[in-house]
Amino acid sequence: MKIAILDDYQDLALRIADWSVLEGAEITVFNDTISDERALVARLESFAVIGAMRERTPFPRSLLEKLPNLKLLVTTGMRNASIDLEAAAELDITVSGTGGVGHPTAELTWGLILALCRSIPLEHEAMRRGGWQTTLGLDLKDRTLGVIGLGRLGSQVARVGNAFGMNVVAWSENLTAERAAECGATLLDKETLVSTADVITLHLVLSERSRGTIGPRELALMKPTAVLINTSRGPIVEQWALVSALKENLIAGAALDVYDEEPLAPDHPLRSLPDVVLTPHLGYVTEATYETFYPEMVEAIAAFMAGSPIRVLGR
Repeated sequence: MKIAILDDYQDLALRIADWSVLEGAEITVFNDTISDERALVARLESFAVIGAMRERTPFPRSLLEKLPNLKLLVTTGMRNASIDLEAAAELDITVSGTGGVGHPTAELTWGLILALCRSIPLEHEAMRRGGWQTTLGLDLKDRTLGVIGLGRLGSQVARVGNAFGMNVVAWSENLTAERAAECGATLLDKETLVSTADVITLHLVLSERSRGTIGPRELALMKPTAVLINTSRGPIVEQWALVSALKENLIAGAALDVYDEEPLAPDHPLRSLPDVVLTPHLGYVTEATYETFYPEMVEAIAAFMAGSPIRVLGR
């Protein structure tokens, strides 16, 4: 059975998991991402099994229909909005998932908040050039942290905000005051949160409802001293509206780990804007996460080969 492992940027898949249990498997690892569908079909059309790393490579109907040999698609995690599950079912392609780890993205969120508010990247570069103390940091104590999405990740971020002595407020479509209080937060309506928070951090699942949660209207409501953090999914923020807001100094800055299209284009204006901290979708890229993803990918493939698929999505 021919197996393709996609988007293994760090070349770790074969080292982290024991693939030898898949007897007779012919495994090919790809370390890059191809966005052109024709080139992707040429690369993948001979494989019966594909292991996908999160949403790095989308699998829309148009692509799945051109992969006649594909029988099993394993995605890391139990949710992948870039896979057309309906098309996969119609084409008799089994889609399985893996477990995940909840804390790394929350940890990175705070890394980005601190990096932006204390200008750590700028001071680091200044030190490299021989400089000394070039910026003035923003205190977090007694500031307002606005958490949009108070689920598994957002609640972790909220609790750390409390530890910093911040006033934590929260909003999402179905959030109750009781749930917010459990996480040490106060429930506000969206407009009040956006207009009063000093740090706004996003932790929503990407859906048609959450797409564009932060757009021109919300950016205009933000305080000019406020900053926006997104470690969730790129399209939750209208990216070009954010670029405009940053260029026009409507907000003080942004820290982003996710983008509309990934990898982010080398010439994208976000790469050159001041008061912006960027990371290349590192939220889940940790030892603990990969030590869950890849062994469970092997487990899912082995189960499929044995005729008993596990963690099947879309059924």
